[in-house]
Amino acid sequence: MANGSHGSRQAAWEFFGAELKRRREDAGLSQSALGVRVFVSGGYIGQFEQAIRKPQLDVAQRIDEVLQTDGFFERMCRKLIDDRRYADYFAAVVELEALATKICEFAPTLVPGLLQTAAYARAVTLAANPFVTDEYVEEKVTARMERAHILKDAARPEYWVVLHENTLYIPVGGAEAMAQQLDHVARLMRERKVLVAVLPYAAGAHAAMIGELRLMDFEDAPPTAYTETSFSGTLVDEPAVVMRAQRAYDLLRGAALSPEASLALVESAAEDYRRCASTT
Repeated sequence: MANGSHGSRQAAWEFFGAELKRRREDAGLSQSALGVRVFVSGGYIGQFEQAIRKPQLDVAQRIDEVLQTDGFFERMCRKLIDDRRYADYFAAVVELEALATKICEFAPTLVPGLLQTAAYARAVTLAANPFVTDEYVEEKVTARMERAHILKDAARPEYWVVLHENTLYIPVGGAEAMAQQLDHVARLMRERKVLVAVLPYAAGAHAAMIGELRLMDFEDAPPTAYTETSFSGTLVDEPAVVMRAQRAYDLLRGAALSPEASLALVESAAEDYRRCASTT
């Protein structure tokens, strides 16, 4: 069901792109000329038309203004980004991470979604939504597992993660689920699919006060920064803001343990949970 939904959404984005190309050409504009008018590059317009990249809502609104399409692209964009598997503020991030060449993430309290096991993701979903149906929970878990497929692709992005030590010792889902979760992280580290550094409690006050942070780089587009709290998220590509976010992330990495020491700590915590699970 999820795959069919994804396929139909992709087909709809392809229709969006084909219509954009047709109406742009009818207006006598090149990709670069339209890009200038809506404040993106001509390459972006080309990616929109090929359904490689999805425009943010404000870009769709500006396209309508320039092409005089009476809100057509805004309406389509609103409909297509309304994917109930993800919060409104996170849907665009999911689209972008599939295009990223490098992702750098800081997780202050929970293991990041791209690294979560199904049991861990289920426990996180239930903790935030204690009165929902099993169907709702499984839909969220399935969506999270689908996102993680980008780490299995040959063309997967470089993925750097700084985990605060909190993430190792908050027992999400119980001892057995935590042992499996940390084993999964350790396995990905050993397979060199992710580079993880643990920020220890001993680091004290640091840039982590900013909360959850993600940076994404792209082959032919400007980098973006994404920050998230419990109930909202902000995605920005303003160069000055992204530069500040990158500096904060660099400070976090500088205060973190080495990858080797981090792996040893992750595996030690997993073993502690395993022993705890075996005695209960």
